[in-house]
Amino acid sequence: MKIVIAGGHGQIARLLTRQLTQAGHKVTGIIRTTEQVDDLEADGATPLVLDLESIDQEELAEYLVGADATVFAAGAGPGSGNARKLTVDRDGAILLADATERADVDRIFVISAIGIDDHDPESDDGWEVYKTAKAEADEYVRERDCSWTIIRPGGLTDDEPTGLVTVGDTVERGSIPRADVAALIAELITSGAGKRRQFEVVTGDTPIVGIEP
Repeated sequence: MKIVIAGGHGQIARLLTRQLTQAGHKVTGIIRTTEQVDDLEADGATPLVLDLESIDQEELAEYLVGADATVFAAGAGPGSGNARKLTVDRDGAILLADATERADVDRIFVISAIGIDDHDPESDDGWEVYKTAKAEADEYVRERDCSWTIIRPGGLTDDEPTGLVTVGDTVERGSIPRADVAALIAELITSGAGKRRQFEVVTGDTPIVGIEP
């Protein structure tokens, strides 16, 4: 399969890339700077240097033609200002969704965050702006005709993967290793499960292999 990952240099994205390429899939990672090229090539991916904040959907769609799935793993990061939380975390996901449909790619995965539906859209607090950006992006993606999957992980850690999760429309707050989030997405990409599903996920007792969210 051919998968295109926006935000290809992020921690989950790189873990996902390694898992997919080691399984024989072809991964293209969208990155912002040429300094990240060597890392992606070391992971087995084909780097694609693009700025999601300046490209339009028509141009982005050209790079997606022939893909089996796209993944939105981009983010402005914790040190970003409020404006970039909107232009990256929200508008970037919307852009990828539009380009995915325009390129006639059926599957899109969006990495979101747990517990964001209680956001305050009027607040200028950084965490509230982030939640608003994610929630608005998720809402937009849910309205697409393609086979979307929105993953809302709990607190992310760098712990060793357990291979076990709890998924549901809402779950009790908890944490999850980034490697398990990557493994879950890889499983859903290859199995075809989880289409048109939004769910929260934390560490639990359900094996990732064979999971049906």
